[in-house]
Amino acid sequence: MATGTTSSQHQPPPTPDPQAGDAVPFIPPVPMRLDSLQLFPPSETTTPPQCSSLSETPPDGADEQSQFRFEAKTLQRDSFRMLYDFYQKGQLCDIEICVGAKSVNCHRVVLACCSRYFRAMFLCEMMESRRSSVRIQDIDEAALIELIKFAYTAKIVLTVENVQSLLYASSILQMDHVSNACCTFMKTHLHPSNCIGIRTFAEQHGHDTLVACADDFIHNNFMDVVTCDEFVTMTVRHFDTLLASDDLNVTDEIVVYEAVIRWVKHDPESRRKYLAQLIGKVKLPMLPVSFLVTTVCSEELLKMDSKCRDHIEGAQSYQLSLACVLPDVKLCDRVLPRKSCAGVLFCVGGRGASGDPFSSIECYDLRNNRWFPVTDMSTKRRHVGVVSANRKLYAVGGHDGNEHLHSAEMFDPCTNSWKTIAPMHSYRRGIALAYLEGPIYAVGGLDDTKCFKTVERYDPELNSWSPVQQMQMPRGGVAVVALKGYTGYIYAVGGNDGAVSLESCERYDPHLDKWVYVAPMNQRRAGAGVTELHGQLYAVGGFDESSPLNSVERFDPTTNTWTPVCKMLSARGGVGVATLAGKIYAAGGHDGNDYLSSVETYNPLTDRWTFVAGVSICRAGAGICHVSCHVGDLRDLSKVSNVCATAGRL
Repeated sequence: MATGTTSSQHQPPPTPDPQAGDAVPFIPPVPMRLDSLQLFPPSETTTPPQCSSLSETPPDGADEQSQFRFEAKTLQRDSFRMLYDFYQKGQLCDIEICVGAKSVNCHRVVLACCSRYFRAMFLCEMMESRRSSVRIQDIDEAALIELIKFAYTAKIVLTVENVQSLLYASSILQMDHVSNACCTFMKTHLHPSNCIGIRTFAEQHGHDTLVACADDFIHNNFMDVVTCDEFVTMTVRHFDTLLASDDLNVTDEIVVYEAVIRWVKHDPESRRKYLAQLIGKVKLPMLPVSFLVTTVCSEELLKMDSKCRDHIEGAQSYQLSLACVLPDVKLCDRVLPRKSCAGVLFCVGGRGASGDPFSSIECYDLRNNRWFPVTDMSTKRRHVGVVSANRKLYAVGGHDGNEHLHSAEMFDPCTNSWKTIAPMHSYRRGIALAYLEGPIYAVGGLDDTKCFKTVERYDPELNSWSPVQQMQMPRGGVAVVALKGYTGYIYAVGGNDGAVSLESCERYDPHLDKWVYVAPMNQRRAGAGVTELHGQLYAVGGFDESSPLNSVERFDPTTNTWTPVCKMLSARGGVGVATLAGKIYAAGGHDGNDYLSSVETYNPLTDRWTFVAGVSICRAGAGICHVSCHVGDLRDLSKVSNVCATAGRL
């Protein structure tokens, strides 16, 4: 008889109930014997499923049908989402971050991934690397919590209320993604009332791009910045650097002078010692004579400082030299205007490869090194004569593509509009204009049959033309410039007499109504440009017969001699030439093969030519002249895209 066991011995163990709190035993899976499996390659008739996760190129030496490369593209995102869930629930946390009265449990590895500060703390042999709790000093509680959340979520909300504390905290913790985002946010909220504080904060924390952006904003908005309360908090080092810049956007040097006086008077006891240093950066020679005499010379702060008095005397000497009472003062940066006060170059008319004349006008913005359009002339004009008088631009004569012109028009920068004025008596192109002591002189030129030696004088007040003494030689394509000062002469340089290009030059004395020859140039030139710089004349480019020239020569009226200087980088016949801010600009022309849009500038201090921004279209036979006006007054908003960002306040 078989003996059996009791029924209790045969009962299965009770099933654990997780809801009742019973532990669920871990049962390892039975390992699979891979060597017992036989893998069969897919049949030739079977098309493998298309999967974006398959590698297009198998590893070297591998059968492309024996491997399957899988990529879980959402795993990283899902993993960080799970880590954030652990963080919110306080699960698997291994570090406590304490700040102020708060503490936050989180994961070392997450903080180390997003913060170079925490990475160094946890990986180096620092005492904190072995602690389960770390206290962070001098960081705002709310900012730190937001940064920890960012480490898990890669998301953060910046506002004008929290951006400063977040930038500070992210800079300390070396969380570059957040600090860069804060800088970008602050750039869009720069305002005259906060830009100095933002710049100071950025400089203290090593954010160079934000410093540079704030500097640009201060330069561009200097006139508004100096009226705000924050301006007087500027450090002397920052203020000194600012004053030394030619890129300050000001309408005149009075603004700069008054800013210095206001800054010093805010705390005269401690700032008086910087006065001579700062006044030395003000371009006192550029101040109006009346302001220099009545306001600057009577300022008590300046009168008590010997170095300041020396600066004032130097400015007075320069202004007397302009009036030819004293000899010329040596050229220095203080007698060159800031870029925003230097005036504007106008490039007027001309023609391109099509041969059709232009009515369009381009203006040169020196601060930003770019050309922009303004209102077109009423008439197309090539080989036009242009000149500036009384802050207005005059365009006279030329050719419209069908006939020679005697018409004339005037551009007013204040209204950005052209007005027709009285016409000349003769029709001609290749004419040149000069302004001297009130009247405008139209010199030389040509038509289809002859070159002219006649000269007409325009009276802006009477709006009428009258003839004056003609030149010694007919000169078509002549270059003309007025040399102002005690004598006041008009110089006619080169041109063509109808047969050959000319090297001869002559000078007109309006008081005697007489032309006399002066020393000839070293090179024959027609269609050249001529301009005055520091009391000397420069003849630039042109044609010798049909050959375009890149040569340049300088005329000294005191010695009656021409001297070659550095050649241009390009040969330019029919070039437009003018002076701006102590340099000579040569625009457009023809190099013998092509019409040119390039522009180059000559620095007399270095005797070198360099390229600057070119005009938008190729032009030869255009008129170039300098007008004493401001770029901001000239923008034709119908043609120029000028995106303005509205700045908020921090």
